[in-house]
Amino acid sequence: MDKFLNYFDSRRREAILSRPSSDDGPVITISRQTGCDARQVAESVVYKLNQRAGKNRWRWVDKDIIYAIAKELNTDTQRVENFYEGLSLSNMSEMIMAFSGGFVSDMRVKKAIRDVVLSICKEGYIVLVGRGGVAITRNIVDSLHIRLLAPFYWRVCNVMKKKDMTIEAAEEYVVDIDERRFNLITTFLEKKSINIDYLFDACINRHSFSIEEIAGFIVSMYDTRVGKRVSERRKTAYIF
Repeated sequence: MDKFLNYFDSRRREAILSRPSSDDGPVITISRQTGCDARQVAESVVYKLNQRAGKNRWRWVDKDIIYAIAKELNTDTQRVENFYEGLSLSNMSEMIMAFSGGFVSDMRVKKAIRDVVLSICKEGYIVLVGRGGVAITRNIVDSLHIRLLAPFYWRVCNVMKKKDMTIEAAEEYVVDIDERRFNLITTFLEKKSINIDYLFDACINRHSFSIEEIAGFIVSMYDTRVGKRVSERRKTAYIF
């Protein structure tokens, strides 16, 4: 974790954010409806890409970002987590933080999230799970944006098994988290939208395919949409 935080210090991040967009990526973002096993899919995608390349170039990122953002803002990780979860501070909490000098506005948290996520993804060879990544990285040319979805009650059953919940609790959890994830994505769009389907290159039904099958599809789509272009770019950079 310390290595991750040091790697994305403010000076390095500024250099990455200011470099030409032609050098960005590659990046794969995986957004998901609740209960679609996105982390396991991301792990499998990274394994397949690294195994093929013969080196550990690719890595997947999820909650590590929260620690980097909290360090940047000199605030508690829970403050960043609250923003991701769409939870507002109470008036009393804001007052206490303001008097203690620890208040961090939503605008500052949002900017820090955008800068950290974008710098990580511009650096390239990242599979990013959630975190509003599809909206933040939409202008990176060498990118592939995937959405995992599944029937509602299939996802409810999956959540019940993983979190040992009753069906009623799992139903409420799925609806709530789906809404928060949708709101997070739209938060980073220039214009609010009631439909985010257009952001994705492909949507895959988790109910229809195994984790390994989906990972294989994503690697194949990456090769078709991004991989060849990245290879050509690297050859050109090597020549010059």
